Amino acid sequence: MPRYLIAYATRYGTTARAAAIIKDNLGEAVICNLKKERCPDLENFDWIVIGGSIYAGRVQKEVKKFCQKNLDLLRRKKVGLFICCMYDGQKAEEQFQEAFPEELRQSARARAIFGGELSFEKMNFLEKLVIKKFIGVKESVSRFRPEEMVEFARNLKD
Repeated sequence: MPRYLIAYATRYGTTARAAAIIKDNLGEAVICNLKKERCPDLENFDWIVIGGSIYAGRVQKEVKKFCQKNLDLLRRKKVGLFICCMYDGQKAEEQFQEAFPEELRQSARARAIFGGELSFEKMNFLEKLVIKKFIGVKESVSRFRPEEMVEFARNLKD
């Protein structure tokens, strides 16, 4: 039986890449895209890792729904939480706080805030316009930091 379940949601694929890097460094792990599939029975795993990306200041609704629906069980499990976002410091911490219920954040044994990406080639016209106008970014930007995902996985195994 795999020890780890990685449940995540992604908009443009950055969080899927992060989940894959974490899985590759854990060994026996199962990945579940919350937007596309039902996760296996959570009781069958020692660790539940939950991740999402920040889009328009919020994590995907599928991540929030998964956490709320399974909160009682998750509080009894070893849990790791992560987000992918473009901010560092206080703003990133605020987005992390908003992404997960307080009870889950308090009981989590691992947490991480990974870098994100703004991929203009994956955005529609309106999204590009909003990014340019309100964020001031005019081309694709990557702050994706795989080494942090490797370290996160290493900490789960220790």
